[in-house]
Order: sequence, then structure tokens, then C-alpha cells
Amino acid sequence: MKHSRRLRVGVIFGGRSGEHEISLRSARSVVAALDPDRYEITLVGIDHAGRWSLLEATEFDALTRATPAALAGEGQPVTLPPVPAAVHPPTHRRDTLVNLDVVFPVLHGPYGEDGTMQGFLELADIAYVGAGVLGSAVGMDKDVQKRLLRDAGLPILPFATVHRRRHEESPAKAAEWARALGYPVFVKPANLGSSVGVSRVAAPEDLEKAIDLAFAYDTKMLVEKGIPAREIECAVLGNDEPAASVPGEIETSAGFYSYEAKYVDPDGAVLRIPAPLSEERSEQVRTLAVRTFQVLECAGMARVDFLLDRATDEIYINELNSIPGFTSISMYPKLWEHSGLSYPALLDRLIELALERHAARGGLRKTYAPPGS
Repeated sequence: MKHSRRLRVGVIFGGRSGEHEISLRSARSVVAALDPDRYEITLVGIDHAGRWSLLEATEFDALTRATPAALAGEGQPVTLPPVPAAVHPPTHRRDTLVNLDVVFPVLHGPYGEDGTMQGFLELADIAYVGAGVLGSAVGMDKDVQKRLLRDAGLPILPFATVHRRRHEESPAKAAEWARALGYPVFVKPANLGSSVGVSRVAAPEDLEKAIDLAFAYDTKMLVEKGIPAREIECAVLGNDEPAASVPGEIETSAGFYSYEAKYVDPDGAVLRIPAPLSEERSEQVRTLAVRTFQVLECAGMARVDFLLDRATDEIYINELNSIPGFTSISMYPKLWEHSGLSYPALLDRLIELALERHAARGGLRKTYAPPGS
């Protein structure tokens, strides 16, 4: 798709979630790789309170270099009117975002990856990178996601869903489910990523502590069967005809790929790309990744994570991430780089997919027309 001028790309980062710092790291990598000759970049940060700010490049650079990185009042307050630009005419006011061609929401977790931001951008009639409202919401909610995959006949591990209110009324129920699943189990918030709030529980006496941690981040959590597994990941890219990358494998000395192993400990994990799998198994992973992407109504991009049972050699879908990490060490861009698509070219393609999807949806009728009219 050719453009007569530089596209105005809004990169939105931060957000009201436990993955705020990871979002800033991802945004730094994305902004560094966007071609300034092709894109006019607008930097928009959202702090933990939900305030939107317009940042200059120097402010963004200092913010994303900080440790820990978190928005705390930097930049100029800015808003995005939830109405199309045709209704809200273009303006040069710096406190209002109405001139963007496309938004790249580099947001992880609730209020960014779960359909809320996507719905807001739909109201504003702005193209955006990634899945729509439904795909984003389903991709965020591990409970609903797993039920849809199970109903589609795709392989997942047994799990139980626990709501905080019901747990308060019947605290013994979670222990019953964990016992039925068999230890070890994993306890995780239903709506979060980056392994935040996730615990591997090897014995009953450790269960309640893990439950409390999960409920600190969400009102719904999962208790899932744990297996001795290899962790395999596959990247998917596309809209109506998605394609899968080569699979990669994550090796970690910890009990699972934790937040610390992902982002804190430089020796916490080893990424093997491509994963040491047979050609047949690699193709199975790629096929399952695309099928998962389609079942969950995704668009643009997603990373699908798998567990390969060391004991039985069975493969299970662990989860789909609709806005995968984009840091310099993240699997999603690395998988595509090994598949022949560089980081800058990957961003170009994601922006083109966003514009294509927006154009296709823009051609739909907005008013009722009687048959034959």
C-alpha cells in the first residue's frame, strides 16, 4: 500500500495494569524501529491513574531508560475524542488527538489489551494495530479463551475457574479442584500477562498464598493442571489469511517462565529459535497457532504459547497473547526475524494490516437500508 505522505502513527504505551513497565520497554523498541521517513510518530503515555499525556522524544527517551520505568506526570495532558475525525474536524491543538492515521497500542494487560482501548479507537474511527474488540477481550480472558478452544476441539490442559466472591463464600472449593487436578498446579489471574501474579503450587499448603496473589490482580483466577513441559511459542501475523512463524522454545531453570525470568534476570531463560522440533511437530505447532488465532477472532498479530509434555509428547495450547511483548528480547519479533521478516518490516506490515482492516470495516453500512433499495 503506497502513501503520498508520512503516516501519522500514534504509539500508545503505559496503561493501568501490572504490565505498565513492560509496555514502556516494548514501546521503546517499537519507536526505535519505526522508519522516520515513513512515519510521523506521536508519543502518548497513559499513567497508572489513567491520565493521557503527549510526550516529546527527549521525555520518552528518559522515561523508558529509567529503572523502574513508569509514567508519573511527564508530558502535556492530551485527550482523544471518541468520535470520528469527520465529526470532530482536524485541529492543530496539542491537547487533542484527532489527526492520527493509525494507532499502535503497545499496551499489555487490562485497559489496553482487553478490548477497552480497541473499543475506544473504534468509536474514534481510527485504524489500530492488532485484534478488534472481541478478539482482544477473548485473548485477555484466559478462562473464556480456554473454553472456546476446548469447544473448538483444540488441545488444552484441564483447569478450573475460581471467582473471588465465590471463593470467599466457599474457600474449600479451590482446594478440591486443585486436588482433583493433581499437584503441581498453576494459579494465575484470568486477565493479565507477562506471568504477573502466576504461581506454581507444588503442595496444598502453598495454595492459599498463590490464590491471594492471583486475586490481588483480578477478581477471577484459574487453577490449571501442571505438567513437566517444554515451552514452545509461535508468532502469527495477518488478517483473513494469517501466517505462522517458525516455532521457538524457551528454556528456563525455574519451574516456569516467570516475570523475573522474562524481564529481570539476564540469565533467566534461553531462547532457542527455531525450536529443536521435528519437521512434523513444527508444522503441527504452526497449524495449531493459526487455528487458535482464527478461533479466537484475532487480527494483525498474536503469539500462541504451547506446552509440550515431556512424559507423553502431547502438545497443548497454553494461551494466546493478542499484544505480545515487543522488547528487544521478546519472542514475537525474534520469531519473525528468523522467519525472514526484520523488526522494521514487521512493524510496517502490522501498520498495513491495521489500515486494511479499517478500510474493509469502513465500507460497511452504518444505516439501515430496506432490501432492494
